Amino acid sequence: MTAAFIKRAAVGAAGAVSFAGAAAAQTLDEQINAGFASATGWFVNLIFAPFPGTSFPWIVAWLVTAATIFTIYFGFIQFRVIKHSIQLVKGDYSDPNDAGEVSHFQALATALSGTVGLGNIAGVAVAVGIGGPGATFWMILAGLLGMASKFTECTLGVKYRNEYPDGTVSGGPMYYMTKGFAERGMPGGKVLAVLFAIFCILGSFGGGNMFQANQAHQQLAGILGDYPGWITGVIFAAIVFAVIVGGIKSIAQVTEKIVPFMGILYVGSALLIILMNIGNIGWAFGQIFAGAFTSSGIAGGAVGALIQGFKRAAFSNEAGVGSAAIAHSAVRTKEPITEGFVSLLEPFIDTVVICTMTALVIIFTQQLVVDAETGMYLLNDNGTIQTVTGASGVGLTSAAFASAFSWFPYVLGLAVILFAFSTMISWSYYGLKAWTYLFGEGKGKELTFKLIFCLFVIIGAAASLGPVIDFSDAAIFAMAVVNIIGLYVLMPIVKQEVNSYLARLKSGEIRKFK
Repeated sequence: MTAAFIKRAAVGAAGAVSFAGAAAAQTLDEQINAGFASATGWFVNLIFAPFPGTSFPWIVAWLVTAATIFTIYFGFIQFRVIKHSIQLVKGDYSDPNDAGEVSHFQALATALSGTVGLGNIAGVAVAVGIGGPGATFWMILAGLLGMASKFTECTLGVKYRNEYPDGTVSGGPMYYMTKGFAERGMPGGKVLAVLFAIFCILGSFGGGNMFQANQAHQQLAGILGDYPGWITGVIFAAIVFAVIVGGIKSIAQVTEKIVPFMGILYVGSALLIILMNIGNIGWAFGQIFAGAFTSSGIAGGAVGALIQGFKRAAFSNEAGVGSAAIAHSAVRTKEPITEGFVSLLEPFIDTVVICTMTALVIIFTQQLVVDAETGMYLLNDNGTIQTVTGASGVGLTSAAFASAFSWFPYVLGLAVILFAFSTMISWSYYGLKAWTYLFGEGKGKELTFKLIFCLFVIIGAAASLGPVIDFSDAAIFAMAVVNIIGLYVLMPIVKQEVNSYLARLKSGEIRKFK
């Protein structure tokens, strides 16, 4: 999932629709932009408002603080169960007769497909460009802490899910806030659940859909030449519908193939460049650690690096947002805590591995200089100084890889398209479960949502509705405000689950199935 701030820059630079009747379409686009911005701008500004006198959004502090509290409360659980988490993903403890729809690996792949995206490509470039190499350190730290948030929310997602006679399940923050609050005798669970579901639907239409389609079209147009965006939209909508009409099983079957392929394609290329520069690995990490704790070089010094690193990690892995709990709730298991263990691998893969590799490639291959007036890092590309901004984030990453492999911009184009597609199908499931929570289960109600979702794919590719996507992006992080309140209330229940499971695992009561 890409970062909100990347979205604003990229969408703003996306340009008008280019097909017959462009002037009329642009006028309509502008009218929608102006009207929507005036009605919703206050909400966007509220969610992404920085603390007074800083550029640090309060929503990032909200996410990072929660991740730190969960890490301490659960005794650094993310470092204690890594081996067992990998065994669970491999299926060593999987009973095919357990309730659920997908395997541990498929649930992990589905959730990863919703978070691994342009934030890992463009977002890291922005973090390093503005915050310097030191931002990488804070990005890694935030990713490690975020593992505890994912663990908490995904355990609760499975524990309080609804299981239906036909074998399907529905879960996520809507259900654990409703049921969990009632179980603890706490009021307000239903209200929080409804708010979360509304924000989730809005976020799925915009940030999880329209923006992805818009950026996929921009990449294709850059490779194939300019052509009408609605063509990309119709093609993507047809493919997305063909996948999502089959439900979570169909989505999981696609994501379990796409996610490893994306990982091998992107991480493999990054690893080759890192190996080519292995002699400088000590220097690169020296730059990262020095930049994280010294005040020289960047605007705000070490604080500036911290802000950029935490921003990009929070907006990349979405730990604490609650979206992943919806995907992980569909897993086949009778032990809720097992999916918590599996899910904590997600921020590690997304942020600690993929984002760090991107940062290392940029540090190795790009000459970054400091602007004396702004204190921002600039890209010195063959003597041409370019400011690193949200819109140029993908360009910086592409240039970094192209310096080693001239063909990589084409690979990056394919990666962006795959990232966009996988994000859309995952967020279609998140939005669908929020939709059925509000309006009830049923094939007709599900089909209605899926058709609306695919319509927004076409709109997103054909138009540049910046304020609409800004609002939906803010809605995604408003999900985090609601979700984390629920996690604080319910974390004692998670602690009971983890203590019980680990005791039974140690005693041998829980055994491998293969």
